Amino acid sequence: MGEKVAAGRFDLSDRRHYREKLQDCLAGLERLLVEKRFDRPKNLMGVEIELNLAGSDGMPRMLNGQVLERIASRDFQTELAMFNLEVNIAPHRLGGRVFDRLAEELRTSLAYADRKAGEVDAGIVMTGILPTLERDDLVSANLSEVDRYTLLNDQIVAARGEDFLLDIEGVEHLVCTSKSIVPEAACTSVQLHLQVTPARFADVWNAAQAAVAAQIAVGANSPFLFGRELWRESRPPLFLQATDTRPPELQAQGVRPRTWFGERWISSAFELFEENLRFFPALLPICDEEDPLAVLDAGGVPKLAELVLHNGTVYRWNRPVYGIADGVPHLRVENRVLPAGPTVTDIVANAAFYYGLVRALAEESRPVWTRLPFAAAEANFDRACRDGIDARLVWPRRARYGGGTAEVDAVTLVRDELLPLAHAGLDAWGVEPADRDFYLGVIEERCRRRVNGASWQAATFHRALERGLPRDAALAAMTRRYAELMNEGDPVHTWPVGLLEPVPMG
Repeated sequence: MGEKVAAGRFDLSDRRHYREKLQDCLAGLERLLVEKRFDRPKNLMGVEIELNLAGSDGMPRMLNGQVLERIASRDFQTELAMFNLEVNIAPHRLGGRVFDRLAEELRTSLAYADRKAGEVDAGIVMTGILPTLERDDLVSANLSEVDRYTLLNDQIVAARGEDFLLDIEGVEHLVCTSKSIVPEAACTSVQLHLQVTPARFADVWNAAQAAVAAQIAVGANSPFLFGRELWRESRPPLFLQATDTRPPELQAQGVRPRTWFGERWISSAFELFEENLRFFPALLPICDEEDPLAVLDAGGVPKLAELVLHNGTVYRWNRPVYGIADGVPHLRVENRVLPAGPTVTDIVANAAFYYGLVRALAEESRPVWTRLPFAAAEANFDRACRDGIDARLVWPRRARYGGGTAEVDAVTLVRDELLPLAHAGLDAWGVEPADRDFYLGVIEERCRRRVNGASWQAATFHRALERGLPRDAALAAMTRRYAELMNEGDPVHTWPVGLLEPVPMG
């Protein structure tokens, strides 16, 4: 949502006017597509990482304003809650040693941010959900001091009209309520952007939707919330429930949730933007002065501000993005499924796997989405979130095995079929073999050892319990050990399970 907005109330005419502006924006987008005004292929990728602030005790620190003042860089910005930050890395052209360059930039930026956070007794922790968060940490008083977050919270709360229910049954069962959307702030993710032409957009988006289950299976890193062990990747159910504007009656009617996997394969980017208008009422009916159709008539490029703002309040796991760079419009697929962490190497390995796999899947002669029902892709996503590295997924069988679909271990699918595709995809991008082999090798080793961030967290937590620590102390000790190993930088599949610190007696 980018720009700051002044918190305030909307009158009865605002939403009607905003809806009209949205229709003008959608017509403007359609004209841009018909007139082929979009940027030529540039093979550009971008990365955003949401971060947690925690103290040396492993507990969250509500200090993002103070830390950002000390960092003093436009690459870092606030996120929803005071224990969150986000770092944005400038776009890179896919090819050559791009992943090594990305890793070096991330290490430099995060080390600097961590040093500055240390000045106020805090540090950077990259994980999907900070294991030590408690319910009292996720309240309205801990919203970041930015008007747009207060306004967004107020509008979602008003649309729902009652407390939010969090009900997640995994290894353990969590049931609680919240009076605000702040529990969403527990979800810290990696967002991978890929700029694509309109002609390629649908193939890339469909490929990304098919790939999400494999991404989560090998990359899960969010097994705990409020002291409970839930799904291996608990962010998706938490995000869905924490932003759900639908009371139970609307859920029963089949109204779509704002955190949404989708319901069908697509043939154009336009379909996704049009769905957003058709299915989702405006949360922030803030109108820009621009007349997008008049701008087009004059030969200009419209910002489509209302369309962009509305799109930012529909939380698709693969989101379409309209943007302008150097006066030329472009489209991006924003992949939002991955949790942050555990290390820079792991994040870059996840990115290499994604960009390689999506390129290969999008260019297959018989695309996976013509052989895999959309409902099966969504079910795969849920299974991967629940079971992580141990998930079993449904995938199309090769023709020599009779076609159709079959259930297969995620690690077998990734190692035997998807990693070779990712290898070919990175070759097609022109990525150097050294980068390709090192980062895909990280994914292969996770599969071989059946280890990812979530499995390490759970195993270390249970080892701490076995040593006699109470649950809260075990989670804090595990988080401290996690932060130590994260800072050392070796990928998570090499991490020894367990704690180094002594267990207090008595």
